[in-house]
Amino acid sequence: DEIKRTRLLIETKEKTLTEPLLNNQTREAFLLSLSSVHPDTNTILPVLFRPPAFTPITLPWVIVSSLQHQAKSTFFFQFVFHTYTTAFTLANGNGTPKAEEYSLHQKQIFYGLGAISYAACPGALPLIFMNRYTLKSSLTQLIVRKLLPAPLLGLMSAFTVAVVRSPEFENGIEVMDRNGKVVGVSRNAGEKAVRETALSRGVLFGTTFFLPEVLVHFVQRAKLVKNPRALAIVRMFLITSVLTGMVPVSLSMFPQCGEIKRADLEPEILSSTEETELFYNRGI
Repeated sequence: DEIKRTRLLIETKEKTLTEPLLNNQTREAFLLSLSSVHPDTNTILPVLFRPPAFTPITLPWVIVSSLQHQAKSTFFFQFVFHTYTTAFTLANGNGTPKAEEYSLHQKQIFYGLGAISYAACPGALPLIFMNRYTLKSSLTQLIVRKLLPAPLLGLMSAFTVAVVRSPEFENGIEVMDRNGKVVGVSRNAGEKAVRETALSRGVLFGTTFFLPEVLVHFVQRAKLVKNPRALAIVRMFLITSVLTGMVPVSLSMFPQCGEIKRADLEPEILSSTEETELFYNRGI
């Protein structure tokens, strides 16, 4: 009810004022609307899948995944992690693609389940391989426990985004002119939106896994912390700090309202507008 009242306030203000809306009430209304309403469908997002919930929910799963050294537990925690991030991607993607064969929603859920199952495996496979062949050398430990987790998590995070949002570049998304008028449906814009979102998600979680491990390595070399329990606390603090700092960096890598040049659009769209730049909702 509060969100609906907020949306009504914004619509009323926009119709009665011609100058920028800068008072605190209207600013808070815009922030609430941006963080809780899907920009394409105008539906209210579930609380767990709103942008402000992303960091508090993903943080515990990233931490426990980084502390696991057993294949089964690593698989389980990464499965839960990818389940949430995939559902978040599905809820916050572009809402304009239309599938002709069968339900678009069913298709995305089917793709998402496959992506989650596949993405959870690479995190556990190095541990399975190491334990199966009893590879206990220091170099193997360094590669499997320190070097591989970060790129694998980053790649799999980008992979789940690309898979669950694949209908956007298969069917296209709506592109608009500067006045918000829809001028067509573009597969090129859909591909650009998915590529940018996947890259930002991969950078987010790849950095969140990699940078704390580097810092922990220097802490160990400097012998600043000797107790294993204290070292685990330091690692959790570093992961929390890096993830909290990287979320706004990831979200701001590419504008939420994406731009695409006229030359990059399909011929059928070019014939319907003279605009040099068109816009689309990139999604999160």
